[in-house]
Amino acid sequence: MDSIDTLTLARMQFALSIGFHFIFPPISIGLGWFLTQVEWLGWRRNDPRYVAIGKYFGKMFALTFALGVATGIVMEFQFGMNWSRYSEFVGDIFGAPLAAEGVFAFFLESSFLGLYLFGRGKVSKGVHWFSSFMVALGATISAFWILVANSWQQTPAGYELVAKMPGGEIIRRSAAEGVESLPAGAQLIKAELVDFWAAIFNPSMMLRFCHQINACVIVGAFFVAGISAYLILRKPNCEIAKKSMKLAIICGLISTIIAAAVTGDLHAKNIAHWQPTKLAAMEGIMETQKGAPVVIIGIPSEEGVTSILEIPGLLSFLAYSDFDAEVRGLNEVPKEDRPPIVITFTAFHIMVGLGSFFIILMCWSAFLLMRGSLWNSRYTLKLLIICIPLPVLANQVGWITTEVGRQPWVVYGLLRTADAHSTTVVAGEVLFSLILFASIYALLGVLYLFLLIRKIKAGPDENIMTLEGVA
Repeated sequence: MDSIDTLTLARMQFALSIGFHFIFPPISIGLGWFLTQVEWLGWRRNDPRYVAIGKYFGKMFALTFALGVATGIVMEFQFGMNWSRYSEFVGDIFGAPLAAEGVFAFFLESSFLGLYLFGRGKVSKGVHWFSSFMVALGATISAFWILVANSWQQTPAGYELVAKMPGGEIIRRSAAEGVESLPAGAQLIKAELVDFWAAIFNPSMMLRFCHQINACVIVGAFFVAGISAYLILRKPNCEIAKKSMKLAIICGLISTIIAAAVTGDLHAKNIAHWQPTKLAAMEGIMETQKGAPVVIIGIPSEEGVTSILEIPGLLSFLAYSDFDAEVRGLNEVPKEDRPPIVITFTAFHIMVGLGSFFIILMCWSAFLLMRGSLWNSRYTLKLLIICIPLPVLANQVGWITTEVGRQPWVVYGLLRTADAHSTTVVAGEVLFSLILFASIYALLGVLYLFLLIRKIKAGPDENIMTLEGVA
């Protein structure tokens, strides 16, 4: 096998590793903040039903957290295994956030998780609630540092370029000067950190962080709502499930609207400014045009998108707040610098479609909740159960949109993916590890579902279940 085969296999392995890992953090973060709410209510209102909710969903959080840690460690090993040239290029910048994630987030989260899971009844209620808060905060801080590293790949800042001339001389260029300023024959070695805070708070960081954390809240809301719906269908008078359902519907309604109207909108505008090529691929815009449309339904190909249903001018408005604004098309970009259109367009539209569906479902569920008829709407309850995995899928396709839309760059505008993989690793070795990882992930996935379903079916604490029917 030649080097392109090695590169393709390395990309497949990384996509598999991060895709499987990314199932668990959104559930952990969303569920973590939900547990913080119910533990607060159980403590301040002295209501054992909220305590039962915390104990019930806390077991699922612990299971999900364990799988997230295990798969996250393997994912980080990928950098040294198959992407050594990438690691060399970004190591000076990535070292700080990845170290901070381990020191300030992982240890914080894991330490207080033990206190939360095993300290109930052994420490004061206030201390126990504080442990739940620190677990959720630790998970969120962990996401912050990971997104710092990933956002820097999208919109690099706070660095200077280090290159080597044919004679061995080391030269440097500022970020403003860019790769284009390097003289002919210069070999780009790495990006070196010169401004820590500029690198941390790069142009896309905070928008992507807010959008992702809000997406995690949506995952947690649907997770809790779906499981609560299952409990209600099994025992219609289960007040514990009704309490958790109410909180989930409220959180789900607020967070889905925020995702579309606030964080998603601002994130799209950020992409339009900093990564216009990605924006064009997301909507399949080939020709630069004013009043660019949003394609609602279309058939994508690498030559463009055949539009079936579109809204004229809407893309220009969403991206630049002007219906007549000009949107740059992919035909202005050399073919070798264009992201894959089919994958980017399809993933983005699945994400938007799911997001729109989530808003409708949460609005409908909130309407039934206000009327007091949600508990008797078996079709809605069953739909909520079916929808448990859909926000996880929305996160996956959102990640695909982000990462594939950045191609062919692994660090946007600086380092191509084709130049980032390890040259000393042969295709056969990558293929073997890919098969091994896929097998292990399949077993872990089956085990996770088996244990999760068993915990769901067990229901809340039987001692608290005697409170069913309490007003």
